[in-house]
Amino acid sequence: MTALQSPPEPAGTSAPSPTSRRGRRRRATALAPRDKLVLGLMLGIPSLVHIALVWAPALGSVGLSFSSWDGIGGFADIEWVGFQNYVDIFTRYPRFWPALQHNLIWLLFLLVVPTVAGLLLAVLLDRQLRFGRIYQSALYLPMVLSLALVGFIWQLIYQPEQGLLNNVLGTASTDPVNWLGDPDINLYAVLVAAGWRHTGYIMLLYLAGLKSVDPALKEAAALDGANAWQTFFRVTFPVLRPVNVVVLVVTVIEGLRAFDIVYVINKGRNGLELLSVLVTDNIIGESSRIGWGSALAVVLLLISLGFIVTYLIQVFREEDRT
Repeated sequence: MTALQSPPEPAGTSAPSPTSRRGRRRRATALAPRDKLVLGLMLGIPSLVHIALVWAPALGSVGLSFSSWDGIGGFADIEWVGFQNYVDIFTRYPRFWPALQHNLIWLLFLLVVPTVAGLLLAVLLDRQLRFGRIYQSALYLPMVLSLALVGFIWQLIYQPEQGLLNNVLGTASTDPVNWLGDPDINLYAVLVAAGWRHTGYIMLLYLAGLKSVDPALKEAAALDGANAWQTFFRVTFPVLRPVNVVVLVVTVIEGLRAFDIVYVINKGRNGLELLSVLVTDNIIGESSRIGWGSALAVVLLLISLGFIVTYLIQVFREEDRT
């Protein structure tokens, strides 16, 4: 019995070459001119808006940081002074170092307390608790509020005589604590308010990350005899590395751009000095020193990039090793 053979191809025909097949695929996937126009508009317009509203002012601030200008007149009135603004800020501006110290305390507090609390709440909510959706919404609700409104709310809590905190502690009538007026404690009182708002956002980020963890990894760890703590720190937490990067970036930005809440309370003075307040006071305040304000903004930008870039370099190096 002979094997079946395929019928011979008609004369004059041949199998298409790989090159011709690739050419047909390129023609099939090629965009029509109208599609190219729509795609160009969808990408070009947002890019131009982003460049005009973000990158151009940022680069303009870097340039103005090397100048002495009061904001009056045109560019012809700008006097270029080189690095003199930076020298004056570091050596002759008494408000700079306290503001820098407060910003670093603010950043470290947000990196530790709300981050740990948000991760803990996310782990608890990931266990499918009863009324978990209600708890999640209640914990995230402060994030919907602006920092200015958060400042107003906590001003009511921190009031010396009628405030909730002093009444709960029983010191409202005897020896009321001036939580926001005492420069030794008002920064930490405001940090509690800012952390209360920030915790809900961190919780939501980690909760989304926990939902994406493969349950098979946890089951395999349980079969190997790992307990709950070992499973979390050796299996779950390493999978959350992309979420950790997002949390770090968000927290650094949140910690260094803090402005609204302290400005609402006492305009960033008497123990609540921050770099963002100094930028505002020098650019749109009574002094109107555009060069100084721009130099302070550049310092703030470099601090934020220092934290973020250092962490990202470490993350990328670990990934290259693995």
